[in-house]
Amino acid sequence: MIKFLVKVNRSGVRAPEYVRRIDRTPIEMTMNRKLALVMGRLTAEDAVKSIQTSRGISELVSIQVGMPRFSGKSHLRTPYSG
Repeated sequence: MIKFLVKVNRSGVRAPEYVRRIDRTPIEMTMNRKLALVMGRLTAEDAVKSIQTSRGISELVSIQVGMPRFSGKSHLRTPYSG
């Protein structure tokens, strides 16, 4: 499954920033990519549109999000009764 991050490069700032939260005004940003908000394409495009003029050059960064596989085995251990 492909999801997106919104990356913003401001002039004068060396490190890029990523969108962290979109439920606040103004949109909250972070320099730590691990804290960036992972979102669907339409939400990411809306975020880019809302910050494009005010914060610098915005771009979508696609990432691959893996779905956990179900093996059918229980991961819970039962106590040994022997």
